[in-house]
Amino acid sequence: MLDGPTYLEDSHRTEKVRYYVESDLLFLFPLLRKFPKCYWIWNYRLWLLNEASRLMLPPDALHIWQKELDLVGKMLSLDSRNFHGWGYRRMVVSEVEKLSARALDMSASRTEEEFLYTTKMVESNLSNFSAWHRRSKLIPTLLEERKASDDERREFLDKELELIQRALWADPDSKDQSLWFYHQYLIRNFEPNSGTSTIVLNLTTEDKLSYIESQIDNLVDMLEGAETCKWIYQRLIELSLMARALNDDWPVESSKLKSWIDSLADLDRLRKGRWDDLRTQVQG
Repeated sequence: MLDGPTYLEDSHRTEKVRYYVESDLLFLFPLLRKFPKCYWIWNYRLWLLNEASRLMLPPDALHIWQKELDLVGKMLSLDSRNFHGWGYRRMVVSEVEKLSARALDMSASRTEEEFLYTTKMVESNLSNFSAWHRRSKLIPTLLEERKASDDERREFLDKELELIQRALWADPDSKDQSLWFYHQYLIRNFEPNSGTSTIVLNLTTEDKLSYIESQIDNLVDMLEGAETCKWIYQRLIELSLMARALNDDWPVESSKLKSWIDSLADLDRLRKGRWDDLRTQVQG
């Protein structure tokens, strides 16, 4: 059906390819609605689109891929946490960027648009792990493309911390891991090893300790009324150990750190041995 040269210059044959590809894409749509987590439907749909890229000129193929990007956006609005759909969207965006660059002979990054899309999706559903994960993967490229200065990077980090803290405060006792994983991604900028920083690249030790102290104060406040949330204790411990690695004289009392580990060990019985070992290391 789709045999032929790399590009089909003949307009009749191009229209024939367009017809076959778009007909099958239309045929698959109700199947995706019914079976949204079926790998093979997604795979076959992607194969059809790749054939369009192979057999059609970039402007013609781009039109089909852009329609697909609109469609996957609508599908994710119906099932915003479908990780198949999010993975598929990443591939569609990547090909749209490539085809746009070839068709327009210029850079055609969609990083800004995709970052705004993740903002829209997390604001509509805070428990969207895929949206938070996608956001974390976009940020380094976003800041690079913006040619962000050190001050702009720090301002960006502050805004992201404010965003995730508002989300965490919305339900402090929540067991939702997606929010805590994104929070962990952000605080990696405060680790002693600067190679883990993805947002602010040159924070001083004093800067990092200041951020850590602010985060700990916020989490201690959050703990009131949410004493059964293991993630708060885990993050308090993580930040405290991070601060100790930055400064041996960091003033948080060992008794407070031990108390957090004790509480975490009681809440997280499956990993009690891990927390007992950590307690021993801290006391040593």
